[in-house]
Amino acid sequence: MVLLSLRGTPLPCGDRQLEAVLFDKDGTMSHSEPMLVALAQARVFHCLALADLASGDPERHRDLGDLLHRAYGLAPEGVHPAGTMAVASRDQNLVATATALVQVGLGWPEALAMAETVFARTDALHGQGSERRPAPTAGLLPLLESLRLAGVRCAVISNDHVEGIEAFLAAHDLASYVQAIWSAEHQPRKPDPAAVHGLCAELGVAAESCALIGDANSDLRMARAAGLPVVLGYRAGWRRPVDLDDAFLQLDHWRELTVVPGAVNPWE
Repeated sequence: MVLLSLRGTPLPCGDRQLEAVLFDKDGTMSHSEPMLVALAQARVFHCLALADLASGDPERHRDLGDLLHRAYGLAPEGVHPAGTMAVASRDQNLVATATALVQVGLGWPEALAMAETVFARTDALHGQGSERRPAPTAGLLPLLESLRLAGVRCAVISNDHVEGIEAFLAAHDLASYVQAIWSAEHQPRKPDPAAVHGLCAELGVAAESCALIGDANSDLRMARAAGLPVVLGYRAGWRRPVDLDDAFLQLDHWRELTVVPGAVNPWE
């Protein structure tokens, strides 16, 4: 049977062999932080420019900048790994932007329209058109190759849109390693455990034969609630240390995780 081993210790998979691994994208498969910082900074810039045109109030300008930085989780050291830029979908970030605009005095229709204008101006910084296209996290490719050779299917579960996921995979020749994706356009979206079940159904495998690897507590709790036997936290995708629940096994580099084909199940 096929098992995963973390730092030399086989990970229990019940009485089943491992059939699939579900990966989060941003901060797990991809080093997305430089792109997300550039995108957040561009959104702040355009929000402030449009708000200045609407009012010219310097105090509101300062307040809005602070609100947007906090809403996006944007700080001098990078992006907060659990902030909206890191884990939320585009439409959730748009609502967060409009909410910040409301807090400096705009009405909701005006704030939403301004947020949509800002996102239209900055969307080219994300995904395939980005000059700061995310690179894979160190050591990912050898792990994917090991999984493929062992006959283990791989999938991506992300709150990015299909276009962004496919652009990342295509840019780094990873598409052939991934058999299915579950995006912000799928329903339900993560962190609903039903999203895991939907993705497992697309792969044609039982949840009880899958592992999930992600960089957010919401991902890990989702996987556990969905009944996945192997749930791993990945901590190396951000400059700021990722604060994950100690209840989950964690790794700092893909080399800590090995695929063991033909293993004897030690829990039988």
